Order: sequence, then structure tokens, then C-alpha cells
Amino acid sequence: MMTNLFSSFDPMSSMFYLPMNWLSTMMGLLLLPTIYWLYPMRIFMIWNTLLINLNNEFKTLLSKNKNLGSTFIFISLFTFILFNNFLGLFPYIFTSSSHITFTLTFALSMWLSFMLYGWINNMQHMFAHLVPQGTPSVLMPFMVCIETISNIIRPMTLAIRLAANMIAGHLLLTLLGNTGPMIMSSTLLIQILILSQIMLLMLELAVSIIQSYVFAVLTTLYSSEVN
Repeated sequence: MMTNLFSSFDPMSSMFYLPMNWLSTMMGLLLLPTIYWLYPMRIFMIWNTLLINLNNEFKTLLSKNKNLGSTFIFISLFTFILFNNFLGLFPYIFTSSSHITFTLTFALSMWLSFMLYGWINNMQHMFAHLVPQGTPSVLMPFMVCIETISNIIRPMTLAIRLAANMIAGHLLLTLLGNTGPMIMSSTLLIQILILSQIMLLMLELAVSIIQSYVFAVLTTLYSSEVN
């Protein structure tokens, strides 16, 4: 019995003192080798087309002096988050992307690597980025403080955005699912409940794609600012 509404997002199930819920994060690695030896199917052709479009879009977001192959980092990030978002829509599978430990790990590591690269190699550019062009001299100290704070909270906003959006839809699904036993006497209400669950599940499917895309795009934009 669920004592807390948020207990479904707490990875407590374990076997031999190992957390079993987090195994869903690595399930995709079992499916990747089949891409290299199976006969090309339509789903793989569609996936390759999507990756090519993402690669072209990330190239436009990066600066002109970008390194070759740097877009594959963000494509891999998009793929990994998208896969975990999809897995969370299946019953009895823990949604790792709704946990702040998962999202903050990616956001903080990517942001920290960008900051270290920028301040070590392009220190003058990073200082110039703290004061937007055309800022009056009186407002320059305030702009430095504002830009510094906005830069520091970027990993937190990335992590909270993804986790909050994934938790919100799953909470709605949980609330609607718990009201099912209370209205068993009314057939019409049950049909409305099932229809609303299906519509909400389709919405969560779209949210899973959009949030993984937003996370990858924002990370790409943060990377382009340090060059």
C-alpha cells in the first residue's frame, strides 16, 4: 500500500542489497548490439533519419569553430534520456529520469566541463560574456552579478525542468489510477477514466520526446557560449 504519493518515485526495491530499479537505466545497452547485425528495418531507418536531422540542427547551434564530432555527445545525451523517459511509461518500471540524482548528474557534469573548458581556454571571452554589449557603465557591476548567478543556476534549472515534468505526468496517472476502485459502480465514469488515462498517456509520450530534446538543445546552447 502506498503511504506517500511520491513513494512511487523512490527506488526502494532491492535484491542482494542492490537497487533493482536503477537497472532500467542500463537496459538500453542490451538492445544496442542488435542494430549492427539485424536487417535494416523501417524503425531503424526512421531513427537514423532523426539522428541525421538532430546532427544538422546541433551543428547550426554550435559556433563556427566547433570541433568535428562534438554533436555526437549531445545526440547520445538525447538518446539516453529519451530511452529512459520511454521506459518510465511502462508499468512496474522505475522512471530514472524523474529522479533528481539522474538529471543533476548529467546537467552538472556537462555544465562543469563547459565552464572549465571556457575559463581555461577562452578566459577573455568568458569575462566579456558577463557584460552584454551596450551595457551602461553604471549597470556593469549589477550585470556581472546577474550573469554570474544565472550561469551558476543553469545545471539546477536543467535538472529540475526534466525531473519535474516527468514527475508531474506520472503523478496525474497515479491519481487517476487510484480513483478507479472508488467508481466501480458507474460504468460511464469508468469509461471516462480509461479515456482520460489514454489521453494522458499520449501526452506523456509527447512530453518524453520534448523534454529530452529541450535538455539536449539547452546543453548545446550552453556549449556554444564558451567558444
